This record gives sequence, C-alpha cells and structure tokens, in this order.
Amino acid sequence: MLMICEGSDDPLSNPVLRPMFEARRRVFVDLMGWQLPVVGHRFEVDQFDGPDAVYLVLSDSAGGHVASARLLKTTGPHILGSLFPQLCAAGVPSGPGILEITRFCLDPRQRASERLEARNRLVTALVDHALRSGIEAYTGVAEIGWLQQVLAFGWACRPLGLPQPVGGTLVGALRIDIDEETPRLLAANGIHREAELASIAQAA
Repeated sequence: MLMICEGSDDPLSNPVLRPMFEARRRVFVDLMGWQLPVVGHRFEVDQFDGPDAVYLVLSDSAGGHVASARLLKTTGPHILGSLFPQLCAAGVPSGPGILEITRFCLDPRQRASERLEARNRLVTALVDHALRSGIEAYTGVAEIGWLQQVLAFGWACRPLGLPQPVGGTLVGALRIDIDEETPRLLAANGIHREAELASIAQAA
C-alpha cells in the first residue's frame, strides 16, 4: 500500500515511518557507507526529518517497508540548497511549486525484480502526488549512477550543472518538470504503474 505521511517533531512516533527509517539505515549507512546520524543504532534520521517533510511510503501487507521517498520544501532548508548549492550552475531552483526528492529508498532485502517494480511504483506515486498537489517540479541530488538512471526515465528531466566529486564519488543535481504528459512519457518507457495513494495522519 502507498501512503503519504506528514512530518512532525517526532517522526519516530509514526509506526509507518519507523520501518522506513530502519530501511534508510540499511541502505544509506550500512550499504552505501554514508556518514549519517543513526538513532539508537537502528534509525537513520537527520535534521531534515521535521514537520515540513512529507513521506511517500510503499508498505507490504504486513506493514514492512518496500520503498519510500522524502519530499522537502525548497522554500526552506533542504539538501540541495543547504548542503550542495555548488551543484547548480544557475542557482538552486526554489519556490512553492518546487519540492526536493530525497532519501529515495528501495528495501535491499527484496529480489532485484521486486526492487525494480517498487522503484516504478514509487516513481509513479511521486508523479501522481505532484499532479494532485500542484507541484510543478522536483529537484534532487544523486550519485552519478542513480542520476543517469533518473535522466533516462523518459520524463522532462535535466541536470542543473556538471557532476562534482563529493566524498569519493561523483554527485549531480537535477530538475524534473511534472505536467499532465508525464505519466504518458513514463508509460512509454515501461515505468508508469497504476497507484493509489492514501493519506494518513501523523498521529496514526
């Protein structure tokens, strides 16, 4: 099931988000080796996991994490604007209709085919959420391998500058423009899926 979760001052209190934070630790800290804060040796939670964050979470029938992404307002603190503005050749895009995609996370315990399907469902959910919410564009920061994949999805996506070395790897910034044509463009590349988003209260 795909759900939209609003952020809070205590995101670990949300039972939907706790498995997501555990999965983020497995992916970004254990597998990728990023130097990120870990709460209680279990949960990857950083300074951007606050009230202004929005999470798209794909869970299995038992409530386990399958895939997730965090959205941040570009009018406030966010990763590209706060940590990597040098990746944008013409300045960091910002505005009420532009959100940043961060922590795009596919649970590593799945088979490769399952991760691919989860990726496609989560990308579809991001587009559907944008169309329903008046989001005109997404920005993001990605290591070069993932950056190249996102650029090749077929949607209106472009780099914001040349990739630069960060922490021993190449990292770049991108912008994805979203409109009514985006689902069709993704479908042409076999990525778009039928998805149903459910909103849940943070207090759930």
